[in-house]
Amino acid sequence: MQDVAGKVAVVTGGSSGIGRGIALAFARAEMSVVVTGRRDDHLEETVRVFAEHGLDVHTRKVDVTDLDAMTALADDVASAFGKVHVLVNNAGIGLTGPTALATPDDWRWVVDVNIHGVGNGIMAFLPKLRAHGEGGHIVNTSSMGGLMPVVAGLYSMTKAAVIALSEALHIELAPEGIGVSAYCPGPVHSNIAAGVANRPAAYGESGYTPPPAEFLEMARKQPYMSAEEAGERVLAGVRRGDLFILTHPEFLPGLRDRHATIEAAFPDEPVNDTRAAAIPFLLSSPVYAPENRLPSPTAPGAGIPG
Repeated sequence: MQDVAGKVAVVTGGSSGIGRGIALAFARAEMSVVVTGRRDDHLEETVRVFAEHGLDVHTRKVDVTDLDAMTALADDVASAFGKVHVLVNNAGIGLTGPTALATPDDWRWVVDVNIHGVGNGIMAFLPKLRAHGEGGHIVNTSSMGGLMPVVAGLYSMTKAAVIALSEALHIELAPEGIGVSAYCPGPVHSNIAAGVANRPAAYGESGYTPPPAEFLEMARKQPYMSAEEAGERVLAGVRRGDLFILTHPEFLPGLRDRHATIEAAFPDEPVNDTRAAAIPFLLSSPVYAPENRLPSPTAPGAGIPG
């Protein structure tokens, strides 16, 4: 989707943090942008921020765990704008801590938001992307925690699921001209850590203590990427048609070590050719072939203030 001007994009969880950064990048590229969120104050702040930048944005208060609400949102956007071209399933929660401390409600909440929320977005909006026949793009926000699950077991589990889903959808939808990206950012200035304090009552008690104010203040002072730069990288990934949108090269050495560890775990024995011939559809896909790999991206938006 090189030419995004005039296209319509929906960004769930777009009223703060990374989602707002993505929405700003899309609006700067002259797209019509609809953002969703659960908090009125975040939605109102988003309108103010966009106005300060001389940009338009349309906000909707929606809970991504509610499929009926997401379906109604898709109908609303299609009715208001005529078409939907880009969906960013960005809404998520950063529930972190030792897996053994998690309550059943912790498991339910993180899966409902981080996995079911993505699924609800796809079920609601994919028919709209298909309807006009112009192609489109879906971005599913995962995390480097999905590729390097060294801390935060429940969170990393959900983000790894989003990566697997995105890869499968990328393969399935390519013939229709609909791209799919797994967006795996590293540390970005956002509200994800503070968001766990806004836990719906339906999800009961957590086994984790909310991060203290001192931790949140310290995080704000860390040399993380700005949400706006992270958003510009998503826009570039959509334009390139990237399967993976990665942001932080600092993770590359560790990721190589992880992949080498996986490769070393395969049995040191000859391939069973008969068995391999029976399951070629499981063994790989052309999207991973060297000749189909894009060159590494440059760094669009570097230096954009948060």
